[in-house]
Amino acid sequence: MEQKHSTIPAKKHIALVAHDGKKQTLVTWCANHIDILYNHRLSATGTTGNLIEAKTGLKVIKLLSGPMGGDQQLGAQIAQQDIDMLIFFWDPLSSQPHDPDVKALLRLAAVWNIPVACNEATADMLLTSTFMDSELPRQQPDYEAYLKNRLS
Repeated sequence: MEQKHSTIPAKKHIALVAHDGKKQTLVTWCANHIDILYNHRLSATGTTGNLIEAKTGLKVIKLLSGPMGGDQQLGAQIAQQDIDMLIFFWDPLSSQPHDPDVKALLRLAAVWNIPVACNEATADMLLTSTFMDSELPRQQPDYEAYLKNRLS
C-alpha cells in the first residue's frame, strides 16, 4: 500500500488500556504524569477509564470494557485516525480471553503508525519525548489512493 505524509497533532488523543493485572500500575503511572496527561484528550476501555478518572481526577472518555468490545472500539478509532497514541499495559504472564481483540488492537496501531507503549519504561519515554507537545511527522497508509486503485 502506498504511504502518505501525515502529522500527529501537538494535542494528542491518547488511548489508555490495561489488563486486570496491570490496571493499578497504569493508574499509578497516570497519577505520576497527571500534569502532562491533563493537556491531552484521553480515552480508555471502561473499567480502566473509571479507575483512572476516580483516582486521578483526569477526564477520560470511557468506552466499553475490553472483553465487551472496548478494545475493538479503540481499534476502530485508530483506523479512523482519531487516536494518536496507545498506552497499553498488558500482562504477559496471564492469558486473556479476548486475546484476538488485543492482537487486533496492536496490529491496527502498527498499521496506522501510531506510537505504542506496552510498559512503564516505554510510556515514560513517549511522555518525555520532545514530540509530546509538538506535532510528530509520520508516514501512514494512503487509504484513499488504495481505494482509487482498487476501484479502477
